[in-house]
Amino acid sequence: MPDEDRFILLEPGAARPGRVPLPPAFAVKAGVADTGGRLSLLEVTLVKDIPRHTHHLADECVYVLEGVLGVEFDGRTHSAPAGTFALLPRGVPHALRRASDPPPRVLQISAPGGWERYVEDLIEAGPAVLTDGELDPVKINPIAARHQVRYEERT
Repeated sequence: MPDEDRFILLEPGAARPGRVPLPPAFAVKAGVADTGGRLSLLEVTLVKDIPRHTHHLADECVYVLEGVLGVEFDGRTHSAPAGTFALLPRGVPHALRRASDPPPRVLQISAPGGWERYVEDLIEAGPAVLTDGELDPVKINPIAARHQVRYEERT
């Protein structure tokens, strides 16, 4: 497909269609089908904390649009207010936390792409990935493994 055929212009609040409808907390702005697999870009409102995990394939970039994001990386917790950028390199464990009310809204970029497919898989799994309303690493890991992500399981 010629590059000019890949042009996308999304109106405010719009999102790219996917395999399954995503909740309002997730808006895919560009996915692997749009970028030839090079990256995925999502606008995410962090309504649930994301437990400590490691991406084994993709680098993750997070830019905070609104609110405050808590970023756990390399044994430290960082406060990331609006305007903050974080590069979370593949192979290094990290976690993301809500550090404000309302919860933070971020742009999340993964390279190579595919993060939207992982989110779709989690949404398809529904409440089966939750324990007491929170994401459960033991329940997420079988889905995450298909995307080369591993969550640390509590012992």
